[in-house]
Amino acid sequence: MRMLPAALPAETLVLAERPSWALIAIAVAAIAVLLLMIIKLRVHAFFALIIISVLTALAAGIGVADVVTVVVAGFSTTVGTVALLVGFGAVLGRLVEVSGGAQVLADAMLRRFGEKRAPLALAVASLFYAFPIFLDAGFIVMLPIIYTVARRLGGSFMLYVLPSIGSFLMMHALTPPHPGPTAAATVMGADVGMVILVALLVGLPAWYLAGYRLALVIAQRYPNMPVPNLLGEADLDENTPRPGFWTIIFVLLLPLFLIFFNTLFSTLEAGGTVDPDNILFQLSRLIGSTPIALLIATLAAMYLLYMRPRRGRGSIGSALEDLVDHALAPVCSIILITGAGGAFGRVLTETGIGGTIASGLDAMGLPVILAGFLVAVAFRVAQGSATVAATTAGSIMAPAVMELGVSGVGLAAVVVAIAAGSITFSHVNDSGFWLIGKFCGFDTVTTLKTWTVVGTAIGFLSFALAWVVYAVAA
Repeated sequence: MRMLPAALPAETLVLAERPSWALIAIAVAAIAVLLLMIIKLRVHAFFALIIISVLTALAAGIGVADVVTVVVAGFSTTVGTVALLVGFGAVLGRLVEVSGGAQVLADAMLRRFGEKRAPLALAVASLFYAFPIFLDAGFIVMLPIIYTVARRLGGSFMLYVLPSIGSFLMMHALTPPHPGPTAAATVMGADVGMVILVALLVGLPAWYLAGYRLALVIAQRYPNMPVPNLLGEADLDENTPRPGFWTIIFVLLLPLFLIFFNTLFSTLEAGGTVDPDNILFQLSRLIGSTPIALLIATLAAMYLLYMRPRRGRGSIGSALEDLVDHALAPVCSIILITGAGGAFGRVLTETGIGGTIASGLDAMGLPVILAGFLVAVAFRVAQGSATVAATTAGSIMAPAVMELGVSGVGLAAVVVAIAAGSITFSHVNDSGFWLIGKFCGFDTVTTLKTWTVVGTAIGFLSFALAWVVYAVAA
């Protein structure tokens, strides 16, 4: 779900000309063959993605000498962003589970909501947790709590995890400070505060209907899905006291506070209220970045949840080292698959497939809010990244909204519509598709039938509601 960097400099990339129809045909064929390799031939997703990335680059006209450069650029950029988030998030999640913290939170939520409303409780908790933190990092930290509730209550794992996924999808797609809507709002000159208000006005009903109710309907199709063992069993020591409720809350909210600290000072600096050399602003850029915020939270969890309750016992350091090893080992494959998905997306971006589709849509004379939505959908399908789709669509539509004089609530509604388009039709070129699917224990077909369907439903319903807001504002 991360933003890819700008394309390689044109003068350094050898790219043969291909007609628009050929580029689109190559993209469709590449995705079809990729799905065939993974689903029917059972080729490991990491190898399948790299092979198809290389073949697609060659077919689309990227010079032989540049193919490896493009593939490695996409892979390394995605891994460089995701690996820290996944690594720290996995260790933090494992600490929460092993310490009994997940059980403490699960007990508190079930007492508050009741067992019958456990999916709703998890979905609402995910809404709050997803507001300031990226989807992949926040979801991984929430996983042990979802695991614990599912194991305790029984039934299909899908019943508990899919509503939570819907919450993270909606918040990540529509609401600043997430990068896609924030970037789109910035390039289009929209007020970020107004975008947040419209996003919540549109997103909360869309989440409830498509991210929660639809998720429950889909979950009924998977009545026997087991709880994955990716993070390991809790293996609680009955002689070690469990952490307090507020200790767990502090550990989980710590990265959120640090990220908000960064967001606050970045906003003040952009508005000229805070000098760029201000020490607090500089500090916020360090400790408020998502990887460092998760690192700090993980270190706090190591002490508060694991080391402090075991003081006086021998070999705490060795046991903690084993815990970290066990937490990191299962996610290595996920990181590699996610990086390969980023490589495939980068190849599709460099060949100009998304731009070809978007140019055609922009030239059709559609209403500005519909055109923005469809352009975002086109970029989403073509290259996978929701952030790139929202940012690029916002840049393309910015001149149109300026010429039409769209502003205020109407402009915020256009931004939200573009953000809604960026979350639709996630498939094999989206790194988030692989990340969430693998952590949930889904195969490729199941991920398409769950993650993709829920995200697309949220996107289309959010767009429809945003168009209503736009019509009223106009």
